Amino acid sequence: MFKSGFVSVIGRSNVGKSTLLNRILGEKLTIISDKPQTTRNKIQLIYTDENMQAIFLDTPGIQTPKNKLGDYMLKVSMSTLNEVDVITYIVDTTEEIGKLDSEIIEKLKLVNTKIILLINKIDKISSDKINELVEMYSKVGIFEEIIQISALNGDNVEGYLTSLKNNLPEGPMYYDKDSVTDQPIRQIVQELIREKALINLSDELPHGIAITIEKFKERQDKNLIDIDATIIVEKKSHKGMVIGKKGSMIKKIGTDARIDIEQLLDAKVNLKLWVKIDEEWRNKDSRLRYLGYN
Repeated sequence: MFKSGFVSVIGRSNVGKSTLLNRILGEKLTIISDKPQTTRNKIQLIYTDENMQAIFLDTPGIQTPKNKLGDYMLKVSMSTLNEVDVITYIVDTTEEIGKLDSEIIEKLKLVNTKIILLINKIDKISSDKINELVEMYSKVGIFEEIIQISALNGDNVEGYLTSLKNNLPEGPMYYDKDSVTDQPIRQIVQELIREKALINLSDELPHGIAITIEKFKERQDKNLIDIDATIIVEKKSHKGMVIGKKGSMIKKIGTDARIDIEQLLDAKVNLKLWVKIDEEWRNKDSRLRYLGYN
């Protein structure tokens, strides 16, 4: 019996959603950073084996919105709950259970969808603490299963996949067995560049940056792809931070991104980066639509 269906992956920012999905797929397709608002769009990723096809929706981390971009991201995160076959709710053992977790659980109580709870980062705390968390979440009474994992190390990820197979309905193969995402390549490249900016820049800046791809062209006579991209920032001072002393920071971002892009595309890449100031891009609906936040 072949199982298939759609799985929404939700949780607070930086609980390990993208790390888990990259681990499952064996490819780097979603952006990973220790900073909030890492994932901004609803990204569809596809896992297929001989018994199951799970289409994952990797949504932005849930947090209180502070601007129109934040409103959009919260809407994206919560919009899938009644549209999927299984919800995977991920919590982080290293974070205190706070008001936002309680709000998420209250929303989950209102849906009819099956919910699997993943307690992530079990390698970071003691077994006694893990048992306390399992007991506490069991009392909530809405989870089909509570599974302990380490997405980073791969611990018990197979157990999660087995749980998915048990909870997904019987169904067809929606995508070709070799498909791993419905994202355009340009969007994946855009996200890889933004990831490197998130990693290399200071805490106050990355939330205010966006990436656009201006050029993506393969040279016919060579195994070489020319990519031109623009990093959009909100302030003149931020532009200086992105460029760095004598261009050192933008060069570092470009070099780090190029390595991942070449691995993804299996081709040499000529990556050029520019920086542009747009002070209100996070608060203007027209700019958000232009940048892909529909």
